[in-house]
Amino acid sequence: MAILEDVKRQVSPASDEKRLTTEDGKTVEANELGENVVVAGDSTTLAVISPAAERALTRKFDIRILPVLAIMYLFNSLDKSNLGNAKTAGLEKTLGLKDHQYNLILSVFFVPYVLTAPFLAILGKKYGPNRVLPLMMFGFGCFTLLVTAVMNFGGLMTLRWFLGMSESAFFPLVIYYQTTFYRRGELARRLALFYAAQSIASAFSGLLAFGVFQIHSGSIADWRYLFVIEGSCTVLFSFFAYWYLPQSAAVAHFLSPEEKELAYYRMQVDSSSVVNEKFDFRESFKIFKQPTSYVILAIEICLGVPLQSVQLFLPQIVGRLGYDKVKTNLYTVAPNISGAVMLLVLAFASDWTRWRFPFVALGFLFTFLGMIIYVAIDVETQLHVAYFACFMMTWGTSAPSVLLDVWYNNNIAHEGRRVVLTSFGVPLANLMGVVSSNIFQNKDAPKYIPALATTAAFGATGLALTLLLGAWMIIDNQRRDAKAGKKIEVRDIPTEKLRDGPGVPEFRWFY
Repeated sequence: MAILEDVKRQVSPASDEKRLTTEDGKTVEANELGENVVVAGDSTTLAVISPAAERALTRKFDIRILPVLAIMYLFNSLDKSNLGNAKTAGLEKTLGLKDHQYNLILSVFFVPYVLTAPFLAILGKKYGPNRVLPLMMFGFGCFTLLVTAVMNFGGLMTLRWFLGMSESAFFPLVIYYQTTFYRRGELARRLALFYAAQSIASAFSGLLAFGVFQIHSGSIADWRYLFVIEGSCTVLFSFFAYWYLPQSAAVAHFLSPEEKELAYYRMQVDSSSVVNEKFDFRESFKIFKQPTSYVILAIEICLGVPLQSVQLFLPQIVGRLGYDKVKTNLYTVAPNISGAVMLLVLAFASDWTRWRFPFVALGFLFTFLGMIIYVAIDVETQLHVAYFACFMMTWGTSAPSVLLDVWYNNNIAHEGRRVVLTSFGVPLANLMGVVSSNIFQNKDAPKYIPALATTAAFGATGLALTLLLGAWMIIDNQRRDAKAGKKIEVRDIPTEKLRDGPGVPEFRWFY
């Protein structure tokens, strides 16, 4: 059965409520079989697209694209967060770090991360994420491997700077890359499956550290073996990714001509205004003329502190439970795994309901409650409650990050503007690692009350901003419906008509 049937047959006109009108005058209607029918202005059917064909196509993407991206991000997360494990094994003592030098090493990573992300993201849009992502992966794998040769504070500082530079646009580019394969309503759960690799990486890092720290007869410090293993695997996988990844869905090498045509059509009506549009600097930066962009960036800031605090300092937080270094790393595994599971639950629920902001807000709430519980109780006498609070912290860090990125990407049809806002928003959240790195002070150990209270405050602020922005989008959609004289759903408008975003009368917020 052909996916796109170029047949010349007449169809009865559909009601306005069931018809989508494209920019070039074609309409997309749903027939009695549930198929999407593309109809010309003279009521001639140009193409029939079945849901079964779309499901088969997305399964191909799920099998061939998502696992590769997830593995790439797993290595990205390992290479970024392994210092926390290394610290528990004596990194500070081996390198002779003093006072706040460890915090400075953590902080310096985020400066080039923010400065270079927009430029690398633009290069990714220009030359293709399928080329730029593996090259970035090769870079951060090499810098991770070089940590094994570091002998002092200055050497580690330098490598962390270049590591931050090479990782800066990785997540923004992956988000953009996935928007070239999936419809808006399909994106959250796919991005969550990919992002779950970070939680799995954190758990795997704890397991790997548990194993590596059993090595006592090696010629180098046991914590250095972490960087040998993780850096080597990262470099090797980057070669495979460079060879394997396609530029976009419309030109994927593993699709038939009919499937490529279907993939292009899907993006045209439910993702991008112009598919594979060339990057235009002036047009793309117009995204910052929209006030909602600044609210999104503010939420990214509030998200960044809890996200980085848990990612960087969970071993230290769990360490307060009183276990030795081996058990401390082992006990970080379960909270990170549960964080990945909660991320998937919230993401699938978000796609199923086609709501975004309530689930972002729920994630903020989890982290806020986890931090408050941990601060409020006596950890030494209530170990189980304290450990449960660690679980809640991980529940509320991954989900808001993924769903917030999906939320604003769903509302931007212009591919260049999508790349630009993502390349500023994601690094800005990561820049908050500077805050996290400096609020967790050794002098506050083991309770870290000032750090946990600060993190909770950022979470509460993010929760409030998310609820306010979501409520405003609902009200604005109602205002637009009243002006149009009828209710219009987000799915009723092809994205090829939404190039100028909220400036278009037909535009409706995907909230």
